[in-house]
Amino acid sequence: MALTANEYRRNFMASEEATAIKQELERMITDPQYNTRTFYTPLQDENLSFVEKHLAYLGNHPKLKPSEYLSNLRLMTKNRT
Repeated sequence: MALTANEYRRNFMASEEATAIKQELERMITDPQYNTRTFYTPLQDENLSFVEKHLAYLGNHPKLKPSEYLSNLRLMTKNRT
């Protein structure tokens, strides 16, 4: 039996994988190499932090591979000189 979206999100947020992703996102925030400023978007609550925003996205999209998502996020947020 397939999980509902809410069940998947709840299971994902409680998983060790989500904990590891959260730690990596928090590390990115403290690393000056990455631009992790959160910008307002009309489709999302403007009060979400960088970590909350990306964990929520992963929790809402079960077909995404978290390792690939993080890799792309690092590329998109890396400060270039």
